[in-house]
Amino acid sequence: MEMTTLAAFLAVDLLLVFTPGADWAYAISAGLRDRSVVPAVAGLIAGYVGYTLLAVAGLVVIVANSATVLTALTVAGAGYLVWLGCGVLRRPATLTASEETMGSSRTQIMLKGMGISGLNPKALLLYFSLFPQFINPAGGWPVAAQTGLLGTLHMTACALVYLAVGVLARTVLKTRPSAARAVTRVSGAMMIAIGVFLLAERLA
Repeated sequence: MEMTTLAAFLAVDLLLVFTPGADWAYAISAGLRDRSVVPAVAGLIAGYVGYTLLAVAGLVVIVANSATVLTALTVAGAGYLVWLGCGVLRRPATLTASEETMGSSRTQIMLKGMGISGLNPKALLLYFSLFPQFINPAGGWPVAAQTGLLGTLHMTACALVYLAVGVLARTVLKTRPSAARAVTRVSGAMMIAIGVFLLAERLA
C-alpha cells in the first residue's frame, strides 16, 4: 500500500479513535475505579480483532465493490455520529459508563470490553464504511492484506489511546469534574465534524 494512503487513513482513523464514546467511557471507568486499565483495554481491542477477522474474510470486499451499499452505510454512519454528537452537546456532564459497576475479575472486565467494542456502532462505520475507501482491489497488495494492515493500525491506535485515557482519568477526571465536562463537549463537536466530513466526502 502507498504511504500516502496509509497516512490519509491514519489521519481519519485517529480522529475517530480520539472521539470519546462507549470505548472511552469504559477505559475511563477502569481508571476512575483505581483498577489496572490493561484488562479493560485488552477486552476492547479483542472486540476489534473480531471485526478485523470478518473484514479480512471478505465482507469489506463486498462493500467496496458496491457503491450503493457503501453510500448507504456512510450516510447512516455519518448520520449516527451527528445525532450522537448533538446528544453529547446537550448533556455534556454525562459520563454514565464511568458509574457502572465493573466485574470483579480480569476475565469479566475483558469480556465486558469485548461486548462494548463488538457492539459499538462506530466500529461498523469504521470497518464497513471507512476501510473500503482506502482499499484498492487493483493494487499490488491482496485485498485481505490491505484490510489486515488497516485493522492492525486501527487496533494499535486504539490500544495506545485507550491506555492513555484510562491512566489520565485516574489523575485528572477523578479530581476535576470540570475536565470531564470539557471532554464530553469536545467529543460532541468532534462527532458532528466527522459525520459532516464523511457525508461531504461520500456525496460530493
